[in-house]
Amino acid sequence: MVRTPYGRVLANRVALATNAFPSLVKRHRLYTVPVYDYALMTEPLTDEQLASIGWRNRQGFSDAANQFHYVRLSTDNRILWGGYDTLYHYRGRVRAEHDQRPETFATLARHFFRTFPQLEGLRFTHAWGGAIDTCTRFSAFFDTTHRGRVAFAAGFTGLGVGATRFGAEVMLDLLAGERTERTQLEMVRRKPLPFPPEPVRWAGIQATRWSLARADENSGRRNLWLKTLDRLGLGFGS
Repeated sequence: MVRTPYGRVLANRVALATNAFPSLVKRHRLYTVPVYDYALMTEPLTDEQLASIGWRNRQGFSDAANQFHYVRLSTDNRILWGGYDTLYHYRGRVRAEHDQRPETFATLARHFFRTFPQLEGLRFTHAWGGAIDTCTRFSAFFDTTHRGRVAFAAGFTGLGVGATRFGAEVMLDLLAGERTERTQLEMVRRKPLPFPPEPVRWAGIQATRWSLARADENSGRRNLWLKTLDRLGLGFGS
């Protein structure tokens, strides 16, 4: 039985897909942290503006920095520009007020015009943010509980638009108790390393964010902290 503030649901099998919110299975809660990612959307570009930046085939792309930006062109020729900041709030707080962060929007706008100086003066019509379920290996992990009657998937780390369909199929296999090609994958059988509890978690994430920013400013050269995380198989991002 699943109990919510608005009612109860009886089911023989349950698939848990809580994304960035704390897992309903307590032992899973150290495996993910909610980090906030932000994006801007421009007004529609004119044909002349679009031609000026040479974006002919409408590919989506991103840069190769640690704190990377991702870029997409909409059907009405708006540019979606997001990424860079990955913000974690102490104790993993997920709140509606965190969805708006003017200082991050200003930083993204500055980076946008540095990348596309031909578009100086273009307006941004939309700005938003949201929480992402981040784990230490940047790909989803899976588990079952309650004698296989509850399946769990989380930790998509910002790559869930394409991967959640696969994750749902894995959960269905697990709930059916079937041994399939999907359930035999190492990423399904093994979990990532957990994050430490607070306050070490918060301090570690802040140290990692600072180190990633310094690496981007230093031709990608990683400091001792990042090299240690690499050796331990620990990552952080969105």
